[in-house]
Amino acid sequence: MARKRGIMSEQLKVEIAKELGFYDVVEQEGWGGIKARDAGNMVKRAIEMAERSVSEGKESS
Repeated sequence: MARKRGIMSEQLKVEIAKELGFYDVVEQEGWGGIKARDAGNMVKRAIEMAERSVSEGKESS
């Protein structure tokens, strides 16, 4: 079975994991070692960042 390619870049995932305080787990265990709650918070934060980026783009138009 083919594995789905991630939508978030590795750099963005690392940035968010550091911001949310669980990057140490990623370093020790890889992305599979994070809790489901942390993964959900990561997605939530990425969505917030994307929405802010879109709204800032509309304001400057």
